[in-house]
Amino acid sequence: MALPVAGALNAVSPSTLPSSALPSAVAARSGLSPHHWIGVAFAVGGVLSFSLRPVIIKLAYGYGVDPVTLIMLRMVFALPFFLGVAAWQSWRGGRGRVSGRDLAATIGLGVTGYYAASFCDFLGLRYVSAGMGRLLLFLYPTIVVLLSALFLGKRIGLREVVSLLVSYAGVALVVWSEVGTGHPDFAMGAALVFGGAFLYSVYLVGSSQVVQRVGSMRFTAYAMTAACLCCIAQFLVLRPLSALALPQEVFGLSAVMALLCTVLPVFLTAEALRRVGATLVALSGALGPVSAAIFGYLVLAEPLGWLQLIGAALTVAGVMIISLWKSKG
Repeated sequence: MALPVAGALNAVSPSTLPSSALPSAVAARSGLSPHHWIGVAFAVGGVLSFSLRPVIIKLAYGYGVDPVTLIMLRMVFALPFFLGVAAWQSWRGGRGRVSGRDLAATIGLGVTGYYAASFCDFLGLRYVSAGMGRLLLFLYPTIVVLLSALFLGKRIGLREVVSLLVSYAGVALVVWSEVGTGHPDFAMGAALVFGGAFLYSVYLVGSSQVVQRVGSMRFTAYAMTAACLCCIAQFLVLRPLSALALPQEVFGLSAVMALLCTVLPVFLTAEALRRVGATLVALSGALGPVSAAIFGYLVLAEPLGWLQLIGAALTVAGVMIISLWKSKG
């Protein structure tokens, strides 16, 4: 999975909008400096990069690769970058040594939030469209709210209730519009992707305190490194090396997915958070479902009808209520 993390972390403590003009309009009304405009551009760029991931996964499946092998290839190409960041953070020092307890928590959360959640997502995308996959994944802030209420004692108020009702009404509309028209195992695929969103939410809730002690860049690098190693180990246990006898296109798509849809959005979003904060990053994140649906329509010829657009708009509206209502109140 990928960022933006901050919007959901704000829900703990804390994509279809009509167009990308909304973040820009907000920035303009706020009188943002060029420094902040760059931050907005980074946030939008991170969302668009991540939105390409389900499309690339679907393209790779067209060459006969299985999810275990594909996710391993993605992580093999991404691992050197995260190892480099981890080494750089260790060399810089700054926050000092990571305690054994925090290191264990970081590794465990990385395995949960990036390995297990991503694997569910990869499996589910065999049976659902790219747009549907991104829409279900985008529910994670609402799941964070529920988990926070259950395990952190956070009160669910009117804002959260309205958000949950609107979000899940939108998802129900999209699911209803696709039932019987897609893959025979559509329900299983949707459940897998939703399971990935749930696991990612567990990661966000669990990491909310660890990140403060470890630091966001170091935490991300360590967690992603652990996830990469799990994906590689899973392949070595479940598949023979002969499974890598694949068309060159699969390796090319895996490299693009690792760089463009994994490494790049993580660091673009981290820099955007530093420049403009969580609110504008969360607002930009609303572009995710619509951009994924449009990419799926243009690249994969997936259907894009009014019911899907209305349902996606409701889901995004619900998530935005959680992300932004508090800042307006």
